[in-house]
Amino acid sequence: MGFLKPPKLPAPAPAPPPPLPPVAPTPPPPPPVPEKIEPEVKEDIAKEQAAVERKRRGRKSTILTSPLGIQESEEEKLETLLGK
Repeated sequence: MGFLKPPKLPAPAPAPPPPLPPVAPTPPPPPPVPEKIEPEVKEDIAKEQAAVERKRRGRKSTILTSPLGIQESEEEKLETLLGK
């Protein structure tokens, strides 16, 4: 029978944690060191970046259509001796 048991008392509150030690300020970062890059290395880096840009574009630039239809000039529409 539940009414014969004495009421449960709440558990005592835990002790507060000890205070944290003060944080030391961070030292300022060292000044940047200028790197000397040879012109040949700069050219190689520029070539690699250009190759990456070309590959990123892919075949998107070769598509001649758009939501408006085929994008070609009037001169390209004319018949040629070899075309027809």
